[in-house]
Amino acid sequence: MRFGNGRFGFRTLSAALGLSLSLLAGGAHAEPKKEFNIAWTIYVGWMPWPYAADAGIVKKWADKYGITINVKQINDYVESINQYTAGGFDGVTATNMDGLTIPAAGGVDTTILIIGDFSNGNDGIVSRTANTPAELKGESINLVELSVSHYLLARALETAGLSEKDVTIVNTSDADMVAAFKSPETSTVVTWNPLLAEVKAEPGSAALFDSTQIPGEIIDTLMVNTEVLKDNPDFGKALAGIWYETMSVLTDPGEKGNAARAAMGAMSGTDLAGFEAQLAATKLFATPQEAVAFAESEDLVKTMDLVRTFSFDHGLLGDGAPDKDIVGIAFPGGQVLGSADNVKLRFDASYMKLAAEGSL
Repeated sequence: MRFGNGRFGFRTLSAALGLSLSLLAGGAHAEPKKEFNIAWTIYVGWMPWPYAADAGIVKKWADKYGITINVKQINDYVESINQYTAGGFDGVTATNMDGLTIPAAGGVDTTILIIGDFSNGNDGIVSRTANTPAELKGESINLVELSVSHYLLARALETAGLSEKDVTIVNTSDADMVAAFKSPETSTVVTWNPLLAEVKAEPGSAALFDSTQIPGEIIDTLMVNTEVLKDNPDFGKALAGIWYETMSVLTDPGEKGNAARAAMGAMSGTDLAGFEAQLAATKLFATPQEAVAFAESEDLVKTMDLVRTFSFDHGLLGDGAPDKDIVGIAFPGGQVLGSADNVKLRFDASYMKLAAEGSL
């Protein structure tokens, strides 16, 4: 279960803490080292990391490169990214939007090393009074403000020619979302699975928009500190090896795969059926070839332009950010969105390519 500790949460801390965190992180110079720390939080697309640790896959690949990789769970998602941003971890599981608005906006040069999946129905809007995004006009809508749920709503409203000015947003904790929807005062919520499944099951409710209608925009990744990666390329190679070996187990249709998926479900507070239901609403990049193609597509550039626009409009690039170009985002092939002199978020397909070529 992802109640309160999934990949969604408040980003308001990022703007307030960004400067101090960047100073803290920026003061430490990376250098060759032998031991690395990765932080993860509970979400269907990130459960392969703790499974890989338990199954010995992490140690296998770390040993190959003569290093140690520690995979540590953090109970609070935003806290995990803040700790990474402050230099407490070398890598962290996070969404594309949060990578931009927390470490990158905070001044920590961050590389997206693994593109694991994108939400393909795990996020949605459910209402008792509206059946289409156009019918949301004038509605009060409960969601976790400044989260990817907020982003999803903004994108849904755009499809109907509406904006956030046409609705009233009610900031609601993820832990309170299901209870809120049971209240007669609440007509519409935006949330994610497994909460989404619960509110959709309420009598008289209708799902009117979900992430399948904005495919590829809510992306789940493993990101690492760029300086650490630059000085320790074997760290990146080991991570890519771990990930794709684990993907081969996760997608195994036989008993081996069933056991792995059941184990990942148990680690996240559900069972095999529950975990597979969440996987069904997730576009998993099970092979490095798929992930490389996605990373090199022009669609990713368009997506990140949408994400950075939303982030700037909502103050998530920092209080003093003059425009959305303040943080540069680099893509495979050398294309840069925003300031080329201040690139702080990088999509790097090179390690996924090594996996695709069998060169790890």
